[in-house]
Amino acid sequence: MLELLGALAETPWIYVIVGLSVLLDVFLPVLPSGVLVIAAATAAAGSAAGAVGGAAVRGHAGFSDMLGLVMCAATASVLGDMVAYRLAWRGGDRFDRAIARSRRLTAAQERLGTALLRGGGPLVVVARFAPAGRSVVSLGAGVMHRRVAEFLPWSALAGLAWAAYSVSLGYFGGQWLGASWLSTAVSVLALFAAGSLAVFLMRRPQEAEAQAQ
Repeated sequence: MLELLGALAETPWIYVIVGLSVLLDVFLPVLPSGVLVIAAATAAAGSAAGAVGGAAVRGHAGFSDMLGLVMCAATASVLGDMVAYRLAWRGGDRFDRAIARSRRLTAAQERLGTALLRGGGPLVVVARFAPAGRSVVSLGAGVMHRRVAEFLPWSALAGLAWAAYSVSLGYFGGQWLGASWLSTAVSVLALFAAGSLAVFLMRRPQEAEAQAQ
């Protein structure tokens, strides 16, 4: 797969694949969009390093590739969030039932729902790293009829932070360990660790409030 992504990294198709994966991830949280972004960044870093001779040119090519992946993933993240937000705004009851049919979304809603309702904008950014947190945030904001001005800026910041973190993991993992499955696996573990930390941070206010009561 890394060899395939490495070949695609030299074409615009890598952005199409990454963009579609991130865009659809809000509706299908089982899609490994984060893993794909990391693998694409690892492959792109290896492709740029192997294709160019000069160190300065190689660094410039790597930076351009990484920046393109960050902007592609961040833009797709915001677009997916807004589509989910708008659909949930118009059909809140149906999306409540859809969440109830998904075991993963239901579990995420139980873990994060109250915290997200009370945590405000910054928690939207943290939730982007949590498993299925993006889906719960986007659909919940639509169901609750939150204003676009309240949701969109935080969605954009969350998408940019998540994309930059994921691409950086893939890039630096590839730089330190080479464009291999080992570097991808280490980077993915770091992404999962960030997700676990995000869940922990969002549950702390709930646990503190429960103890106070």
